[in-house]
Amino acid sequence: MVARVLSVNVGQVRPIASKSGTSGIDKRPVPGPVDIVAPGPKGVGGSGLVGDAIVDTANHGGNDQAVYAYAREDLDWWEPMVGRPLTSGSFGENLTTELLDVTGALVGERWQIGDGPRLEVTSPRIPCGTFAVWLNDHGWVKTFRREARPGAYLRVISPGAVVAGDSIEIVHRPDHDVTMGLMFRALTTEPELMPRLAAAGDAIHEELRGRVPLADSEPG
Repeated sequence: MVARVLSVNVGQVRPIASKSGTSGIDKRPVPGPVDIVAPGPKGVGGSGLVGDAIVDTANHGGNDQAVYAYAREDLDWWEPMVGRPLTSGSFGENLTTELLDVTGALVGERWQIGDGPRLEVTSPRIPCGTFAVWLNDHGWVKTFRREARPGAYLRVISPGAVVAGDSIEIVHRPDHDVTMGLMFRALTTEPELMPRLAAAGDAIHEELRGRVPLADSEPG
């Protein structure tokens, strides 16, 4: 069996008991094809999925976080812990995948989605307070960090339409070991891992480069 898009999930602006009062985290499956495009830089562009809402564009969305993917297998793993069923889109992901190790994806890895968009893995999802409010769990940020199953943000290399059932083919896998899981732990609970991120080189997106001691950097 091949990896595939199990569900394409789009959110609308809805009230939520968070600091902003509204959020687009409530992503729900849609039946028809959805266009994926590069949305523009963070702070200007929102989601890469046409019609998908992002409220806090200062901290979410933009070219390097255009699409968020999460594995159905990981949602299933979480269900006993959260004590309820987790439908596709429950974690605010745009693409719920099947038969794909999303947290094991490498920085700079590229996915071809059916005959549509080509996407590149950029970074893991770092949990925020809105995520905790959405799941009605005040300790959720700590729990999510501890378990280190973050999923992956992706940038758009070439645009196209995506629909549930589309295959996912890994068409490029870089020659390094910087996975989403490793980067997540380095950025959250295990900062001593930060030097290992340098192996990903230029594939590390601009927002994170200043935090990573790159191998070719000269001492300041």
